[in-house]
Amino acid sequence: MSTLFASTPAAVPSTKTLQIAGHRKNGKQWHPTRKAFRPTAGQTSYAKRATKTAQQAEVKKLETEMKAEKEEERQRRIQAIKDKRAAKEEKERFEKMAEKMHAKRVERLRRREKRNKLLKS
Repeated sequence: MSTLFASTPAAVPSTKTLQIAGHRKNGKQWHPTRKAFRPTAGQTSYAKRATKTAQQAEVKKLETEMKAEKEEERQRRIQAIKDKRAAKEEKERFEKMAEKMHAKRVERLRRREKRNKLLKS
């Protein structure tokens, strides 16, 4: 009786089986099969294109913001290194002066230079 009723899923042949094509006429079986040329297949509506370009512009804006933040952080680190080096050089210079001169005179010169720097900027 089970042979009359083909209600079991194993007995029903699948509709999505692979189609086996024979050999190609030109003999190039390794190439994929070609589809028909449809010139209007890639066309989209103006609304879709407009939303896509708007989305791309938003992504680009976000990218530029992120790049600017990264560059700003990089410049901040570079400036910190430069400031540290300048302070170290100045300290070494005053230490050299302290070897030759009296400590009070070196302090006086340091204060005077600091005032001059503040006046310049």
